[in-house]
Amino acid sequence: MSIDVRQFIVAADDDGIRLDRWFKRHLPDESSFNLVSRWARTGQLRVDGARADPGDRLATGQTIRVPPAEPPKPGAVKPKSDRPPLSDEQTAFAREMVIHQDAQAIVINKPPGLATQGGTGTFEHVDGLLDALQFDAENRPKLVHRLDKDTSGALLLARSARAAAFFSKNFSGRTAKKLYWALVMGVPEVEDGLIELPIGKQPGTGGEKMQVDMKEGSPSRTRYRVLEEAGNRTAWVELQPLTGRTHQLRVHMAAIGHPIVGDGKYGLQEAFLTGGISRKMHLHARRIRIDHPDGGKIDVTAELPKHFAESMHTLGFDMALGNTDALDDRPPMSREQKKAQGRAHAKSVRKERRGERRGRRETEPARPAKPAKPKK
Repeated sequence: MSIDVRQFIVAADDDGIRLDRWFKRHLPDESSFNLVSRWARTGQLRVDGARADPGDRLATGQTIRVPPAEPPKPGAVKPKSDRPPLSDEQTAFAREMVIHQDAQAIVINKPPGLATQGGTGTFEHVDGLLDALQFDAENRPKLVHRLDKDTSGALLLARSARAAAFFSKNFSGRTAKKLYWALVMGVPEVEDGLIELPIGKQPGTGGEKMQVDMKEGSPSRTRYRVLEEAGNRTAWVELQPLTGRTHQLRVHMAAIGHPIVGDGKYGLQEAFLTGGISRKMHLHARRIRIDHPDGGKIDVTAELPKHFAESMHTLGFDMALGNTDALDDRPPMSREQKKAQGRAHAKSVRKERRGERRGRRETEPARPAKPAKPKK
């Protein structure tokens, strides 16, 4: 194999996307659709050693073999980017998000409401601001994972193709650690638990909404710990996704009966608190820890957005209780913890089913009264 041939590991955040979309996401400046198509036709583009087509769907952990980048033809002029130039305000906004920067990586603190990438009807996103974060590098940084639009917190960017491949391998190999803070409705009965429920796309939503799917869902695991409670009203929890499914934390917490505060998509009307608590989603990527391409580690903590910090103050939570190590640094759950968690999950399922039966009774038409029997 030529030393110039490159290999990339498909990260969990890229699970299920088309191969041509992967190139647009990770190598936008050196691989046009026509070039990717030609690589595919000539057998130079391979996934796990097999020939691949641009429309093939990728899976987490697969290896993409990419031919060397083609040098520009003599006299050829590099086409101008079709991205409009950023305003001074956009540039300043992008750079204010930076909380870590070195030769290979940038970490930003993404605010809630800002999408990671564009899509239908989405015109403001992190990807559209990356020109402002090029600084002294040869190319604009690359996204290597994502956060939901309404989720805030630490988002890692790679400043070179080598760093992007390295970070992607870390994410797919589960050596990268992400720690989240969330406020959830109610208080989980098990304070230190592991949620293991498979997740799949909800039919009829175009992949925009996920659900627990015991038959066809992908294995999904989330570790959580209750840090503090506000009576029975809400709890402040620490979450660590041990797998990387779409909307995993949101689906898992809703599935055990404790949706994330402000998450109307999965918690419906039961996901909102009264008393002046913001209706925005209270899910924040608090910390990211990952190996560095040049050795050592990147370990960055992102401050809470304004609405989350205000909710913490209103509910009387002590921020100092969250200054702990990552969840996986603790010993594995004991047998007693797992049993207690199973009982709590079964209890939440029974409660949900009782609510469904009660709802059906309320909506069913009343049965006509039986005629009285004539007296003898």
